Amino acid sequence: MSKVLAYELAHRVRVNAVCPGPVETPLLMDARPDREAFAAQVGKAYAMKRIPRPDEIASAICFLASDDASFITGTALAVDGGRVYH
Repeated sequence: MSKVLAYELAHRVRVNAVCPGPVETPLLMDARPDREAFAAQVGKAYAMKRIPRPDEIASAICFLASDDASFITGTALAVDGGRVYH
């Protein structure tokens, strides 16, 4: 979808998608009786062996919105720490 929208809207705006997967937020973590054990278990699915923080996802979004990404459009950026989906 980002490719099609980027093609259609390139004369006015850049279109990109950020694909994060689970993020260490209160919504994800607070409902768990043992946060550390849960984080360790979920972290095993990531090459980086941990769940990403919200600021790490926000940094990717800020980059795509910045002039440093002025020629990036129509992409889906996986900000997932090398997550392996089982």
